[in-house]
Amino acid sequence: MVVNVADFIASLDGAAPAPDLNAPLAGLWWAAKGDWDRAHKIVQDDSSREAAWVHAYLHRVEGDLGNAGYWYRQAGQPAAKDSLEAEWERIAKALI
Repeated sequence: MVVNVADFIASLDGAAPAPDLNAPLAGLWWAAKGDWDRAHKIVQDDSSREAAWVHAYLHRVEGDLGNAGYWYRQAGQPAAKDSLEAEWERIAKALI
């Protein structure tokens, strides 16, 4: 996990995420870069609970609360009631 953190942070300055980032972190990476379509595709193709949580967050940011609720349930996470920034922090801390 420590390597994942270092790779994630270091790769934020690059043109692509580190190749060994897991799908949830790669999805967050693309979201941070503004490529929401790619972020959605990466986490949608992964079946982990963490990817579902990131997918829920992406839908929440876009204002698609119906789909956000679906993905929060898939992730076993409560629907977020805090700010988007706080949700980002919570997800990042859980993954990193």
